[in-house]
Amino acid sequence: MGTPEFAVPSLEALLKSEDEIVGVVTQPDRPKGRGHALVPPPVKVIAQRAGLPLLQPIKIRTPDFLNALAAWKPDLIAVTAFGRILHAPILSLPPRGCVNVHGSILPKYRGAAPVQWAVINGETETGITTMLMDEGMDTGPMLLQERIVIEPQDTAGSLAPRLAELGGRLLVETIRQLKAGALTPHAQDNSQATMAPLLKKEDGVIDWTSSAQSIANCIRGLSPWPGAYTFLGQDRWNIWCASAQPAQTKEQPGTIVDVTKHSMHIATGEGVLELIEIQTANSKRMTVAQFLAGHRVTVGVRLGMGDHLSDPPA
Repeated sequence: MGTPEFAVPSLEALLKSEDEIVGVVTQPDRPKGRGHALVPPPVKVIAQRAGLPLLQPIKIRTPDFLNALAAWKPDLIAVTAFGRILHAPILSLPPRGCVNVHGSILPKYRGAAPVQWAVINGETETGITTMLMDEGMDTGPMLLQERIVIEPQDTAGSLAPRLAELGGRLLVETIRQLKAGALTPHAQDNSQATMAPLLKKEDGVIDWTSSAQSIANCIRGLSPWPGAYTFLGQDRWNIWCASAQPAQTKEQPGTIVDVTKHSMHIATGEGVLELIEIQTANSKRMTVAQFLAGHRVTVGVRLGMGDHLSDPPA
């Protein structure tokens, strides 16, 4: 059971393993783009290519879906980024339970966006946890864990594929050890739990009163979606890459404090943020040097929400 690109390595690893995949469950095709054409989830594409039986339920809490799932007689259900909460009738269906591949070192970052929040919060490492699922949000007993380093320039977009590949390998190893009776599930320490809720578009708004390092981490964690952004007057600027600088300034957060041919520096609540790659309305992503070659930006202007923040101070 899985849906997005993150789940593909898990399915591919299972296809290469000694176990038989009796069926795949994924979410329905969704409309995308200007033409709103229906686009299949990445997991569906792989499942169809492999000739696997496929279910795409609109709702999973129905007798029809449960009966279809039961007809496959699964010994175990592997779940990676399916995007739906499984209820008791599904969890109790396979004799060996439901094994989830989660993109964090549990109990940290339970929830729908563990990869993004680990980067946003400036973590230097994360990993994959496999666990036996219960009815809670990533609260089940843990099976295997493996850690990887979050590199200083990693974005959520660059980190996710590495985690997904690790998830596939760890899923196959988890199943192998479960069959051998070599795994003892371990309960999570709920007192150490943190949450990683689903991100929304409005989470991309840059808070210039935060520290430069915190903003730089947010920019990395929000890439590629929803993306970090701010405004110059009514013009929206997407900020795709930035670097925290130790320089201090007494200017108000959001104020452009220095502009050269190659760089732009913004005051924050602590330190200065150097913008490296941006995208303005109706334009492509570009370096700040490319942007400044064709645009005049004035020191003293403030970035933020609304016209009143963009005027130079009196």
